[in-house]
Amino acid sequence: MKVILKDYIYKHGVAGDVVNVADGYARNYLIPRGLAVKVTEGALRENQRLTETVVIRREELKSRESDAAQRIDGVELVFGVKAGKNNKLYGSVTTIDIARALEEKTGVDINRRRISERPLRELGIHEVPVRLSSELSPRLRVVIVREEEVEDYLAGKPVESLAAEYTGEEVQAEAVEEAEEAEAIEAVEVAEAIAEVTDEAEAAEVIEDEPVPAADDAASAGEEAPAE
Repeated sequence: MKVILKDYIYKHGVAGDVVNVADGYARNYLIPRGLAVKVTEGALRENQRLTETVVIRREELKSRESDAAQRIDGVELVFGVKAGKNNKLYGSVTTIDIARALEEKTGVDINRRRISERPLRELGIHEVPVRLSSELSPRLRVVIVREEEVEDYLAGKPVESLAAEYTGEEVQAEAVEEAEEAEAIEAVEVAEAIAEVTDEAEAAEVIEDEPVPAADDAASAGEEAPAE
C-alpha cells in the first residue's frame, strides 16, 4: 500500500515521504496510530501544502538564526563578582546569567542550553560559543572581574583581575611573538642537531683517513733494537 508518512518511521522515511509498505503493516499499525495516511488525491494535495509550509518555515528559521548570530557574535558581557585571592569566584557565572545578560544587551533571547559552556568559576576573559545551529556558533566574550573593578574596566582602565589577560591586538601580538620564539627555538635545535651530525661525520672521516700501519711496519715497530 502506498502511504504518506506523518512521522519518522525507521527504515521507511520521515514525515511527508510517500512510501510503499505492506498492506497489513499500514492497516494494523501505521494508519491506526496516526503515523501515516493512505495516499489519495486529497491527501497528496494536503501533503504538498504541508511540505511547502515546512520549507518556508525552515528558511525563515535559518534567516532568524543568521540575524541572531550577526547580532551576538563578539558581544562582550561584563560581570562583577566576589572572588578570593586565588581568583576563584564565590559562586559562579552560569549559562542562565549569560543568557539574561545577553538579552538585556542585545534583545536576543537565547535558550541557555544553547550556550556551550559550564558555569564559569574564575576571574578573567572567557570565549563562550553559542550553538544556534549545526552551521552557526557565534562566540561571546564574557569578562569576569571583581565587583569593585567593573567601573574601571568599563572606563578602559587596567584592572588587577585581568593582569594576566590580554585582549584585541595584544592577543595577536603575543601569538605572533610566541610563534616567532617557537620558530627560533626550533631553528636553534635544528642547527645544533645538524652540527652534531656534522661533527660525528667529520670525526668518522678523520678516523677513516688515518693511515693504517702496514703489517711489516707494525712488526718492525714491535721488534727490539739489536744489541751492539
